[in-house]
This record gives sequence, C-alpha cells and structure tokens, in this order.
Amino acid sequence: MNAKQKIILLWLFWAIILIGFQATVQARYEPKRPDKVLQWTANETTRVFNKDQPYLIDPFMNNQVAWDSEFYISISLAGYDDPVLRSIGDFEWSRTPEGDFSLNYAFLPFYPFVMRLLYYPLSILGLTDVATATLAGVLVSLLGTLGAMLALYGLVEPHLEDSGGMRAVFYLVIFPTGFFLAQVYTEGLFVGLAFGSLALLKRKKLLWAAVLAVFATWTRAVGGALLIALLWFWVKETDWQNFQWRDLGRGMIALLPLGAFLAWKFSPWGRAFSIVEDQFFGRGIFLIRSSLSNWALGYRSIFANNLQTRVFYLIEFAATLLGLVACFATLRRYPAEALFGLAVIGISFFSGQAQGMPRYVIAVPSVFIFLATLGKNEIFDRAWTVGSVLLMGMLAALYAFNFWVA
Repeated sequence: MNAKQKIILLWLFWAIILIGFQATVQARYEPKRPDKVLQWTANETTRVFNKDQPYLIDPFMNNQVAWDSEFYISISLAGYDDPVLRSIGDFEWSRTPEGDFSLNYAFLPFYPFVMRLLYYPLSILGLTDVATATLAGVLVSLLGTLGAMLALYGLVEPHLEDSGGMRAVFYLVIFPTGFFLAQVYTEGLFVGLAFGSLALLKRKKLLWAAVLAVFATWTRAVGGALLIALLWFWVKETDWQNFQWRDLGRGMIALLPLGAFLAWKFSPWGRAFSIVEDQFFGRGIFLIRSSLSNWALGYRSIFANNLQTRVFYLIEFAATLLGLVACFATLRRYPAEALFGLAVIGISFFSGQAQGMPRYVIAVPSVFIFLATLGKNEIFDRAWTVGSVLLMGMLAALYAFNFWVA
C-alpha cells in the first residue's frame, strides 16, 4: 500500500469515527447548561437559544453545525443579504452610522460558494435545503482536509521519510481542535488550500501555488499571509545578477494573494466586512492595544475562580506557545512554511479578541512538522497521541452541544 492509499484510508476512518463519536455523545449525555466559560457565552448556550436560528436546528448532521456554521449555510443558500439572518441593526450596541448590515458580511465567500456548487448535485437526495447545505459544507471540509493531509505529507516526507510524513498527517487530524476539519467551518478547506499552495511551492510550481493562495485568501483573510511564502520563493529562485522581464512576471504572480485581498477589501462586500467585523465581532487587523488588553484579562482569568475559564485560557495560551515554538524550530529547514505560520499567529493573536488560537494554529504547518520530528521518539508519540485525542474528544463533544470551544 503506497502513501496516498494509506492517507486516504486514514482520512476516511478518521471522518467516520469523529462524526460517529459526536453523534454518540449527543445520545449518551448532556453537559450542564449554560456554558459560563466566557462572559458572553451564558446567554447563548441555553436550551432554547437556537430556536430562532433556522440554520442551526435542522436535525440532519446537527452535531456538525454550531456558531459560525449558521453564516456559512445562510450565505450558501440565500447570499449575504439573507433576510432570515440577524444584522447589526438588531443590536442597539452595534448600530453604525454607515447603516444596517447582515452579520453574514463578516465571512468571506469562497467556502460558502463551494458549498453552493456542491449543493446542486446533492439536492437529488431529497433533503431539506438546510440539510443539503450542511452535508455540502461537511463534504467540502472533509475534502479540503484530505488535500491538506496529502500536501503535508509531501512537505514532510523528503526530510522525515514516510514514517515522519504519516505522523504529521496523523497529528493534524487528531490535533485537539482537529475536529473542526470535519464541521461546517472553513478550517478544512482553508488548510487544504494553504498547505496545497506551500506544497506546490516545494515543487516550484509558482503559478498554481499562487492560484491556491488566492482561493485561500477568499476563504479566510489570513490566507493573504501566503504572500510571504510566495515572495520568499521568488526571491530565493531569482537570479538577481541576470534579472529578466520573466523574473518580474514571476514576482507579479507572487503578489496575487495581495491582489485578491485588496480586491475583496475595496469591494462593496469588503467594506461591509470591515464594518461588521469591527462593530459586532470586535475584530480587525493588528489591533495591538485592544488585543493585549484582552489577552491580559485572559491571563488573569487563569488565576480566578472560574475553572471553565481557567481551562479555556490555558488551552489558548498553550496553543499559541506551541505554534511559536514550532515555527522557530522549523524556520531554518522550512523557512516559507515557518514565516507563513508566524504571520498566521501574529495576525490572529492581534485581531482584537482573546480567543480562537487553538483553532487558528491548525493552519500553521510548522506545528505538525515540529510534532512529527518529536514523534520519532516513541514515548513522545504515544504520549502526544493519548493527550491530543482525549482533549479533542472533550472539545468535539462540547462543540456538538453548542458550547463554546474556540
């Protein structure tokens, strides 16, 4: 059995087991509500909170939808101005002089667009519209994850051989927040595009790497950080003593993710994106002062009396630290991947809110390269596997119950 076949089988069994696990925990027990992990979560995790959110209450694959899934399903079915969905005008504290905007505008279009494309052939199954979109979203996430696994193996195998490559892809799908790769969330598609772009750079296929980077940027804004990897490749591969027009053209190709980001940013949708992100979600690019203030509050929460909040922020800081250590540890051998990872961590950490880092570091390839290197030690391999799977099981269960995870 070759590496590709092994990866496909691992991916298939992982998906079946994970989705089955989430269904099993829903059937077996329920945690005490509401979730008081953060100040705002108690009001949104009661038994009846989702009753007015039609995109989150369809029973089909309901364990794979929560929180932001609502917006992706909405955009895929009804577009950005879905009248069913909430808008910032519904909340007095977030109203703006620029007008009223659907909360959908805080989310980029490529993932729901691909969901919509897959929705059409899946509609022959006779499911409800929401169920069909949910199935499409899960399949897009899973296929993106498979692409990420194949790309990650290609990045790691030349250095760590087949065993190291398989460890890296295994650590990806059992990462504590790796369950997001099988939900109606952007993580699966994003890592597939981002890791695929980096793998193509390794093969010196700059154009195709840039194309995937463009799609990654339209999936999550942080995909624009792939610009760093593309420019690194261009600078390294260019013969500066014999610079030609062809080299300039390759440099322009490397700038495509920046062009994609600016095209979105200055479009009517991008303007609304910035407003909703800022006024409702409190997010932005390099909001250093507010970010540091919020992370300081998170740090102090570790020493407060709320044990749920303590565990939450310990995981947040541990994920951030792991990402940074991994990037610096792999910087020499994997400079493009490490620089991209550092940009992802920096942009995410300073986005304004002190949450989400365990999910964001899934997109940092150095994490899995670093872990695969450490995994050459059998004790570390077994210990990390046990710890990571147990933690993922807890977080996947919480997500299935619509509790806040990351």
